[in-house]
Amino acid sequence: MTQTSVTFAGGRIFDGESLHDAMAARFREGVFAELVPESAVTKDEAAVDLKGDILTPGFVDLQVNGGGGVMFNESPDLDTLTIMAEAHRSLGCTAILPTLITDRPDKTTAAINAVRKALQAQIAGISGLHLEGPHLSVARKGAHDASLIRPMDDADFQQLLEAKTNIPVLKITVAPENVTPDQVSKLAQAGILVSLGHTDADFETCRRYAKAGASCVTHLFNAMSQLGNREPGLVGAVLNLGQLSSGVIADGIHVHPAVLQAAWKAKTGPGKIYLVSDSMAVAGTEETEFFLDGRRICRENGRLTLDNGTLAGADLDLTQAINVLVNAVGVDLEDALRAATSVPAGLIGLPSGLAPGVTRLEDINRITHDLRSLSRPAVELN
Repeated sequence: MTQTSVTFAGGRIFDGESLHDAMAARFREGVFAELVPESAVTKDEAAVDLKGDILTPGFVDLQVNGGGGVMFNESPDLDTLTIMAEAHRSLGCTAILPTLITDRPDKTTAAINAVRKALQAQIAGISGLHLEGPHLSVARKGAHDASLIRPMDDADFQQLLEAKTNIPVLKITVAPENVTPDQVSKLAQAGILVSLGHTDADFETCRRYAKAGASCVTHLFNAMSQLGNREPGLVGAVLNLGQLSSGVIADGIHVHPAVLQAAWKAKTGPGKIYLVSDSMAVAGTEETEFFLDGRRICRENGRLTLDNGTLAGADLDLTQAINVLVNAVGVDLEDALRAATSVPAGLIGLPSGLAPGVTRLEDINRITHDLRSLSRPAVELN
C-alpha cells in the first residue's frame, strides 16, 4: 500500500471492540482518521475494496520465542529481534514481546540489553520483553531445561527492577516454588507484569500470589497444576479469580477445543483469556526443524516436539488461533478478535483498536472473511 490517504470499504471493520458492517475506515496521511458509513465515501477518495474481508488492528502477541528461522535464546541480539519482528509482522502481529525461555544468567542479561537497544532503535513491532523463567518449577518444566531452573535471588530481583527502568513493558513468568510473595509484590509495584506459570502450586498458593500482585498466567492448562474436584490448582485459580488474565495456545493441540470452550464460559472477569502463539524459530518459514540449546525440535503435522515427544512451543500464528476459537471452540468472532488485539494490548498498556490519530496504516490487518476453514487464511499487512 503506497497511498498515505486511503479509505477501506466493502468488508467488515473491527475497531478493537466491535465489528461494523456497511462502514468504511478512512486513513489520512497514513494514520486512522474515522469510521464513516460506506454511503459517505466519495468518488474522488482513494478506496480499497475489502471484497468481504475483515479489517482489524494489528495483532498483539505476548509470547514469541522466535520466528523467521531464528530463536531469541540462541542469539539474543538486535539482529535476531529485527528478524523476529519482520517474520511476525508478515503473520499479522504489529506488537510482540520477544520471549526468552529459561537460560543462563548471561543470556538473560543479553536479552535485556538487546530489547533495550531495539526500543531505542524503534524496531517496529518490538514492544518489550517476556522472561519465561528461569524461576519455574522443575515438576512442570515442560520443554525448559531443568538444570537451568533456580530460585530468584537478590541479584535476579535487582536486575529485573533495573531492567524495568529501560524497558517499559516487562513481563516475567514465575512459579511460586522459586519466588516469594514479597518478591512478586515488589516487582508488581514496580510495574512489572508478573505471570504465574510452569508451576505445580495449589489453588490457595496461587490465590496468595495473585493477592501479592501476580495478574497474569502463562499458557492456560499447559505446564501447570490442573483443575481437580478437590484441588482446583492454577487452572481453577485462573477461572475463579477475576484479577487474573491468561494467555492460551489455541491450536487445537495444546488444549482440546472442548476444554477451551468450558474455560472460556467459566472465566470470571474482569480478567480475560487472550491468545498467544508461543511461536518458535519456524514461524513465518517453511523450515521443518530447529535447535534450542543443542536440542532438536521437529515440526510435523502442526506440532513442534522434542525428540522425546514433549511439546516445545507451537506451530501457530494468531490468525489460525482466531480460526480455532471461532470454528472449533465456538467463540463469538468479536471476542476472538479482541483476544488477539485489544485484550493483550490492554494488559501491557498499548493503545488498542483503531485509535484516531494513533493507528498507522501499516499497523492494520486484512483477514479473509471466510473463517469456516481451520487452515491459515491469508493475512495482508497494509
